[in-house]
Amino acid sequence: MKGGTLVVIPARFASSRYPGKPLVPLRGAGGAARTLIERSWQAARAVRGVDRVVVATDDERIADEVARFGGEVVMTSPDAANGTERCAEALDVLGAAPDIVINLQGDAPLTPPWFVEALIGTLAKEGVDVATPVLRCSGAAHRAFLEDRAAGRVGGTTAVFDREGRALYFSKEVIPYTGRLYADDEPTPVFHHVGVYAYTPAALARYRRLPQGPLETLEGLEQLRFLENGMIVRCVEVEARGREFWELNNPEDVPRIEAVLARQNMP
Repeated sequence: MKGGTLVVIPARFASSRYPGKPLVPLRGAGGAARTLIERSWQAARAVRGVDRVVVATDDERIADEVARFGGEVVMTSPDAANGTERCAEALDVLGAAPDIVINLQGDAPLTPPWFVEALIGTLAKEGVDVATPVLRCSGAAHRAFLEDRAAGRVGGTTAVFDREGRALYFSKEVIPYTGRLYADDEPTPVFHHVGVYAYTPAALARYRRLPQGPLETLEGLEQLRFLENGMIVRCVEVEARGREFWELNNPEDVPRIEAVLARQNMP
């Protein structure tokens, strides 16, 4: 592959919070069960302007599942510390030289295609090296974040950024602190970080050479390596357009996501 846009879906079996997560079945509106990795692959295939989609994994069980539903898989090392490192390695294994690499994490099957399309447009037009989407939380989403934290669960990630959209910080805590609750459909000043990234190949190559810093290690958030080393990450605000978004981080998220699939009539 030379030029164009490549989507890489990094997927590992040995998740500390939810082992075997990519193979968890999720039932859609019609009752049909598809694995998380297949639903993530379907989300990637729905994005306009994408030239190739591959799943990058170090586990034969995941590779077999991808082959079963007709996806393309690339085997990578078990030593990759996170999805960004796995994406960089996938480029090497494939011998690919795309213009843009999209990291669509394999736990976000509800990602609308326009979230990713906004990133492709940002990298193509603005000349930035890294871009990622953020979604303003409704009161209901904000409350779900707070409930997860109160129950001791690490759920989604929130982001704060400056007036130009440059990321200041990402956290698994709910930031900024607001000190209040909101009506279900009320917009809040809290932004949900959507686990998708767009990179230039040069930014990916640099990332692999950078050491893990204390913030990345403490939070377990790969994107903090960019910030800790002075690289700019552009936060691109996206709109839900009536779609509900949630990632599969914990077993408790399975019924949440299946309920969304049913409400949105997604098979």
